[in-house]
Amino acid sequence: MKGQIVILPGMPNDENRDYLPEAIRGSDMIVNENGNNSQVYPSGLKEHRGQLADGVEDVWYEYVPKSYDGSRPVPLVLSMHGGLMTGWGQAVYTSWTLVADREGFIVVFPSAGKRRFWTIECEKEKLAEATAPRDDDIYINVPPERPEDNHDMNFVLALMDRMKQQYAIDEGRVYIQGMSMGNLMTSQMVRYYGHLFAGKAGSGGPSSPGLLFDESDELINRGGPVAVWQSRLEHDVVPPHFKGDTDTVVRRNREYWSRINGCLPIPEIKIEGEDNLAFYKGERGDMVFRDVKNRDHGQTFDDAELVWDYLFSGTRRDADGRIVHEESLLPRRGDEFNIAVAAGSDKAFVRNSVVPMGKPAFVHRKLKYHGLNGDTIVRGEYVLVPVSFAASVFGAECRSSADGWTAELSFPDGRAVQFARGSIGCVVDNRVRAMLCEAVLADGELHVSIEWLCRSLFNHHATSCEGVLYMTDHPAELSKNMAHLIRDEILFA
Repeated sequence: MKGQIVILPGMPNDENRDYLPEAIRGSDMIVNENGNNSQVYPSGLKEHRGQLADGVEDVWYEYVPKSYDGSRPVPLVLSMHGGLMTGWGQAVYTSWTLVADREGFIVVFPSAGKRRFWTIECEKEKLAEATAPRDDDIYINVPPERPEDNHDMNFVLALMDRMKQQYAIDEGRVYIQGMSMGNLMTSQMVRYYGHLFAGKAGSGGPSSPGLLFDESDELINRGGPVAVWQSRLEHDVVPPHFKGDTDTVVRRNREYWSRINGCLPIPEIKIEGEDNLAFYKGERGDMVFRDVKNRDHGQTFDDAELVWDYLFSGTRRDADGRIVHEESLLPRRGDEFNIAVAAGSDKAFVRNSVVPMGKPAFVHRKLKYHGLNGDTIVRGEYVLVPVSFAASVFGAECRSSADGWTAELSFPDGRAVQFARGSIGCVVDNRVRAMLCEAVLADGELHVSIEWLCRSLFNHHATSCEGVLYMTDHPAELSKNMAHLIRDEILFA
């Protein structure tokens, strides 16, 4: 029986813009910004201190739901905080404790000791900067040459063992998740010790490709496959010392786990509101890529909910150590109906499959001629596709004139639409309708606005970003990183 999630009311503090206001601890204070949003400090969150590894005292925070009685093994989630934060900070800036209340699993939030920064690997150039004399503090701790000598990693491993000794933990359902530098730490842990986890997830903080691939483009990995969730934020950027710009880093992080997990190249895509999700099926483990429209660096408050419902809830390791995907609370399936096109590509993404269009789509400008001066104003730019392709998408019969100047579509529901070269008007069931722009003859065939067809004839939604047009049957906002994925890895692959 599932527990009940209850979000407690708190006292908003809009004046406090510290990265982690210490006054939150133990209070009902709530702070919000477009990257991190807090909840009231959970009353069941307990602080612990102890020497678990290397004779060093560490701090961590445990959250055990009230439903736990030790009678059956439960999943364990380790949630890693970002740089300058703490374990309790990660607890209040996520919904992990709330989801734990409903699902009955245990969450532990470790705290990084040294300057609140995890000790993470970095390229030689950054190490040189870290060890050079300077007056100001920098945001990395110099890592040891061997991962076995990394105290923070040893602390996490020892904390996992402690939790298994203290509680009834399902060893096949141990997961790790992190935000920003906590995501870097999460990725580092699974690159070396991935076999100990059923799944990993992270928001912000993609790893530098120089840590993922060697000079021969071979994978750097000791941990093996693991179910993966990557949350990205549309307005996020990577640090300047990373090898590659933000687009390259995001793509290479996705490629890294796709290769390790043996994922199929074409994902199913689901966009609901601002959430952009790509579900990759993997021979050795699935991967989910999430991009959030109009969000800055950090993690959305419901990130934990989505990670659990889509991935962790249906993922475990079996007795032989293999990743097993069972039915999750929410199915990893794309939109039942979707179309994605981009100018210059003769392929389209339709109902989560790649289909040929015969001729490439192109952008047509709707112009207004401005008075006697002869200047023009662009009043709209629309992606036009071959009318025969539009017919195939909606199961319509297409009849074109011999010269291609007119075309008529007959739809399964009995509706008929007639287009004519150069006319912004069309005939829908013997009534005149104005389209977004005129029909254009190109390469011997009429091309029309697929956006207009979706919106006007089927009441579907259309959203565009970075030259990609995405249409589906519910409200959706295409984000930058998802547009790049569709454009570069599907339509122009």
